[in-house]
Amino acid sequence: MKKLLIIFLLIYSCQLCAQSIDRNLYSPGANAERDITELVKKAKAENKNVFIQAGGNWCSWCLEFNRFCKSDNQIDSIIKADYVVYHLNYSSENKNEAVFSKYGYPQRFGFPVFLIVDGNGNRVHTQNSSYLEQGKSYNKKKLIEFLQHWNRKAVNPAGLKN
Repeated sequence: MKKLLIIFLLIYSCQLCAQSIDRNLYSPGANAERDITELVKKAKAENKNVFIQAGGNWCSWCLEFNRFCKSDNQIDSIIKADYVVYHLNYSSENKNEAVFSKYGYPQRFGFPVFLIVDGNGNRVHTQNSSYLEQGKSYNKKKLIEFLQHWNRKAVNPAGLKN
């Protein structure tokens, strides 16, 4: 009976872990150019920047980044307050070559790679995600610092002190 209980608990815990990671973040069939154009308009209206997470459903680090951000209330709040988020697909089905070209070929850094785009559609920053990693996940302090350094307020020249 104990063995059955242990097996049941193992299966149940594996199912819970699997459910906590969204394995369909990226949509290979999406029109990324159109979607990003719409999000840029939305970001401008909401006084935010666009946070583009480029990668694919095949990328375990991409899925982990999303899980990490959603499971931490502080990080999730910062992202919601300062950014409009888009998951830019890169896969064998759709490499979104025109979009990656427009933003300076950020895939050279590997995946995920993060792009910060302002309310005018201009790329403000490209972030190699490996600098934010820690162990098998991400470093909370480094991620918060990154998010705060590239929000709209931080990159507004009017807010800089001489």
